[in-house]
Amino acid sequence: MKILILGGTTEARELAERLTALGHDVTTSLAGRTRRPALPAGQLRVGKFGGVPGLVGYLKAAGVERLVDATHPYAGLISVNAVAAAQASGVPLIRYMRPAWDEPADAAWLHVPTIEAAAAALPPNAHGFITTGHQGLEYFVGRDDCRLVARLIEVPQIDLGHMELLIDTPPHSLASERSLFDRYDFTHLVSKNSGGAATWAKLDVARERGATVIMVARPAYGPAHEVGTVDEAVAAVATH
Repeated sequence: MKILILGGTTEARELAERLTALGHDVTTSLAGRTRRPALPAGQLRVGKFGGVPGLVGYLKAAGVERLVDATHPYAGLISVNAVAAAQASGVPLIRYMRPAWDEPADAAWLHVPTIEAAAAALPPNAHGFITTGHQGLEYFVGRDDCRLVARLIEVPQIDLGHMELLIDTPPHSLASERSLFDRYDFTHLVSKNSGGAATWAKLDVARERGATVIMVARPAYGPAHEVGTVDEAVAAVATH
């Protein structure tokens, strides 16, 4: 079966490996934001499709039989376009959505709808740990009344101004997160609800230290057959 995976996550790479081992013809598409991505099994394409028309054209020209959206929960436009392209082309869409984190009973997360709202929610003089990635950093750059540290996997293309930059890749251990909180005395942690174990430790440490967690809500996407594990995604390819 010809399968296109919209990738960029650890689970997308695992899925490509599993499906390739089963004999499927798998192509993984990456947006190209990461300069040295981990390479998946099967074939690879890098770059944008050109909106919904471009993705529809690709699906038809390549004879794709299943479209799998295994991007990050906050990937945004490509996930929206995948829904529209699947509907226009008739190619079944399977969406892998990593289960969201549940807020612990003894936590008090401040939930906000967008990264812009998260930046606005920081009080003056906050010591903020920004872990929301490249998108929306400009909103924090404008908060020069706060002491902010941004953790990214690569150097961003925008000037961070007063913000301090940390380059690091997950997973992050409990010990390393405690060390960061000790070093910077964070009062606020800004995070997306990415799910998974690789970046959960920061939330445990924030709770230990009494730091306020500002949690950016996940965007809502259109209809798709949604699964929450790689096993379910493999099964869905065969049945949907």
